[in-house]
Amino acid sequence: MPDHSIGIWSYGLYLPQRVMTAREISEATKGVWSEDAVKQKLGIVQKRVPGEGDGTQEMAVRAAKDALSRGDVDPLSIDLILCVGEEWKEYPLTTSALYVQGEIGAKNAWGIDVQNRCCTTCSALKIAKDMMIADEDINTVMIVGGYRNGDFVDFTDKDMSMMYNLGAGAGALILKKGMDKNLVLGTHIVADGSLSRDAGVEIGGIAHPFTPENVEEGYRSLRLLNPAHMKARLNEVSIANWYHCIDESLRKSGNLTRKDIGYLAILHFKRSQHEGMVAELGLTPEQTVYLEDYGHIGQIDQILSLALGIEQGKIKDGTLVTMIAAGIGYVWASTCVRWGAAK
Repeated sequence: MPDHSIGIWSYGLYLPQRVMTAREISEATKGVWSEDAVKQKLGIVQKRVPGEGDGTQEMAVRAAKDALSRGDVDPLSIDLILCVGEEWKEYPLTTSALYVQGEIGAKNAWGIDVQNRCCTTCSALKIAKDMMIADEDINTVMIVGGYRNGDFVDFTDKDMSMMYNLGAGAGALILKKGMDKNLVLGTHIVADGSLSRDAGVEIGGIAHPFTPENVEEGYRSLRLLNPAHMKARLNEVSIANWYHCIDESLRKSGNLTRKDIGYLAILHFKRSQHEGMVAELGLTPEQTVYLEDYGHIGQIDQILSLALGIEQGKIKDGTLVTMIAAGIGYVWASTCVRWGAAK
C-alpha cells in the first residue's frame, strides 16, 4: 500500500523591513480613525509594507529560498509548485509559479498559479495533498506566494476600514509524501458566490478599463462594490460558515473536536472579532498569535502564524494546529495540521 501521509517538511517567510504605523494609518484616514482606534479597534499596531524591490513574485522567491534553506531541501527534489501569490504582481499574465521555479532551480518541477484570495494557502494545502495522493509521481510540493494588495487601499474610503490592515510579505510551505511528522490532516472549504462581486479592484479590468483620466484613481480602487449587500450577507452567514469549516476540518482529521485544538493559526482581523473567536473555541490568547505587528498579509497569514507559533514555543510536538482563513468572493476555510512526530 502506498504511504499517503503528507507532512510539512519546511516553511519559509519573507517580510519587508518597512512598516506603516497606527499613527500613519490614522493620518492617512485624515483623522477619521484616531491612532488609538486603529490600535484598539482595528488591532493594528503596525503593518509591513513593501519597500523597493518587494514585488509579489520577488518576495515569493525569497520565501521559497528561506524554506529550502530552513529544511535543507534540494530544489531538484520538488515535483510541483503551487503558487498562491496574488494577481497584483510585477508583470500581468506571467505565471508566478514558473518564475519561482526558474529562480530557485527547481528544474524538475512544473507549476501552476492558484487563486482563492486570502483562502488560497488553505485551499492549496488541500489541492497539494489530494494531488500527491492521486499521482504517484508527485512526492514533493512547494506552496509559495507573495502578497501586497495593500497598494490598492484608499484610506479615505470609510467603507474600506476592514482592509486598512492589508500588508505585504511572502510565505512558503514544502510538503512531502511519506512523512512521519507535521502531518496535513483535514480541510473544509465553504463558498458563497452571491458575494463574488461585492469587493474587488474596480478600475483596470475589462469592465472598467484604465483611461488617461482614471489611472491614479484606479490604483487606489480596491473597494466594496456592493457594501450594503456584502455587510448584510456576511452578518448573516460568515461566522456560521467559519465554525462549520472548523468543525468539519476537525471531523475530517479523525473525528476530532474543538477541545483538540492546540493552536489557532488565524488571519488578522479586528481585535474584538479575534478575541471573540478565540473565546468561542475555548482557547486562550496563549494558543494563538494576534498579528497586530504585521497586519493582514492575505493568504500568507497562516504561514506567518505557524512560524511565529513555533518560534514562540506555542506549537510543540503533538500540537494540533488549526489554520483558518477567509477571502473575498466569498470563501471560508479551515485546515488541520498535527505538528511534530506522528502518533
